[in-house]
Amino acid sequence: MASENPAADNSTAENLTAKDRMTRREAMLRLLRLTAAGAGTAAAAVWLAKHSAPPSSTAAANVRRDHTVEANTALPEMVVVQGDGPNATDARALVRRAFDDLGGVGRFIAHGDVVVLKPNIAWDRTPEQAANTNPELVAEVVKQCVQAGAKRVIVTDVSCNDAERCFHRSGIAAAARAEGADVILPDPARFREVNLGGEILQSWQVFEPFLLADKVINLPIAKQHALTGATLGFKNWFGILGGDRNRLHQQIHQSLVDLAAFMLPTLTLLDCYRVLLRNGPTGGNLEDVALHKTLVAGTDPVAVDAYAAKAYWNLDADAMPYLKLAEKRGLGQADFAQVRTKFSQIA
Repeated sequence: MASENPAADNSTAENLTAKDRMTRREAMLRLLRLTAAGAGTAAAAVWLAKHSAPPSSTAAANVRRDHTVEANTALPEMVVVQGDGPNATDARALVRRAFDDLGGVGRFIAHGDVVVLKPNIAWDRTPEQAANTNPELVAEVVKQCVQAGAKRVIVTDVSCNDAERCFHRSGIAAAARAEGADVILPDPARFREVNLGGEILQSWQVFEPFLLADKVINLPIAKQHALTGATLGFKNWFGILGGDRNRLHQQIHQSLVDLAAFMLPTLTLLDCYRVLLRNGPTGGNLEDVALHKTLVAGTDPVAVDAYAAKAYWNLDADAMPYLKLAEKRGLGQADFAQVRTKFSQIA
């Protein structure tokens, strides 16, 4: 059955009082039943701006990528899909319902598109440890894109641990290939220096598949993170970059916004099937993982991150500065109660 939040359909910011917004936020969070099976920056921006570019005698090309689709006010901007009951569905059904609720996969993928999927494949972990995106979720997104007529579907990430081990042990390589995806491991020869055009981040090495795609779908997993409180959709963009990414932590919130403004996704599907509540982003202890069988998806990447941060860690936008910075840059709405939202439960 599907249930829709009446207050989240057609209201505008102008018609909402502060009390109204709080009521909506509370109602939206109550609709997400948290049925857990597991346990419950000091450096200056000037420094990073000066040091963000690797040495090069050639000026970097500005190739800012906008993969967004046309807005449709008759459709939700965010959907929250949850499996219902102890024997609830697998991740694949969550993906199918999310696409349906957002207007169908054909709204996002056109015949002949080259589509790049960006899951989190950063760590040498199993799916049960919830450090990487659920492989079944990735596989179903591949399948949906192929069925929509995509010319090519690429699954890739720039891993933190050894890439071959990460792609294999996460289960993502095998699951994606089984549905017809090209799985591409990071290759040093395929990084291009580009101008990210950010306020902090300027020239950097970007993995080439992300620069050549017609559509890019962001497939992060929800995890705790010491610096940002949680690592969600915005943090997942670190995986398009080469070079010394640790430098980005000098100004992490601004860096996240610069990256998100550079790589505007077609869609964000946030994996909350298993949530790493503590000791992220690498995890490893199954006691830190909670089973929620949920997918949060939408065309507003700021609202998606804001909602998950509040739902799982009780973090408001004030505690995650990148959300407010992103809103100021026009990337989305930090107050998720103001976006059109649909909730669905499936058996």
